[in-house]
Amino acid sequence: MKDRITLPKQPITDIIPPMITPFKENGEMDYDAFVRNIEKWNNDQLGGYLVLGSNSETPYLNEEEKLKLIELTVQVAKDGMTILAGTGLESTGETIHLTNKAAKLGAHAALVLTPFYYGERMSDKALIHHFTTIADASDIPILIYNVPKFTHLNISADAVRVLSRHPNIVGMKDSKGDVAQLREFLAVVPTEFNLIAGSASIWYLSLSCGIQAGILALSNCTPESCAEIQSLFVAKKYAQAEELQSRMLSVNKATTTTYGVAGLKYAATLMGYEGGHVRSPLLEVDDVAKKDIRKILVSAGLLPD
Repeated sequence: MKDRITLPKQPITDIIPPMITPFKENGEMDYDAFVRNIEKWNNDQLGGYLVLGSNSETPYLNEEEKLKLIELTVQVAKDGMTILAGTGLESTGETIHLTNKAAKLGAHAALVLTPFYYGERMSDKALIHHFTTIADASDIPILIYNVPKFTHLNISADAVRVLSRHPNIVGMKDSKGDVAQLREFLAVVPTEFNLIAGSASIWYLSLSCGIQAGILALSNCTPESCAEIQSLFVAKKYAQAEELQSRMLSVNKATTTTYGVAGLKYAATLMGYEGGHVRSPLLEVDDVAKKDIRKILVSAGLLPD
């Protein structure tokens, strides 16, 4: 068994990619490409991996596929990497079921998405009950995953304040991309609570607030640049960190907002990783989009002209 970090004793830090899932052209899983990506990322400046995040096309995976990806991540990740598994499902019971299966496979902690289908019913009381019940029953620590872009639900600071006191709820990934909200959360959680930035668009500003970890879609294709922004910031080379952040903004916009997961996968392929195909109903980026993505990567200094 590998010598792995035990949570929550050690804080979650540094860059963690929400790993893309390469598919073959017919929509089947390409596990070999998935493994090759981890082997390549193992050489980058990363603190861990998130398997089954939003950029993993997790809603399109069945349970067997999810468990296989967790298993492969645990097996292939180099020693010392924090392994997070996205186990959030709509029902509390099914989330507990998948979380404890992930635990048996070696995941260190579970990232649990806020349930959203019955969004109008997801009051603070409902969310506190949901996450508390999961944390009580989970064999590994859990983190809250707040991503209003996809769920159209934004967890409140009051709910986070209550949940952050639970001994088995050790952090939260906030992907709203709002620095003011990050500061609001920081003001109500304990010091040891792992509040993680979930948007590369505000990575530098997140570091300025005291955030120590980023689960960033952009790090699938430009992990070293994301890590360097943090390294420069820690070294108090603020101007250089801001300049690099500025260069990454157009890349991040292209791979998240403009072209989405398909664009992120194509950018990853251009950067030497294996993006593979997307799974239906997502569509591949067309030739015009491909040219635009390449041009943006060149302009950012990531590819030769």
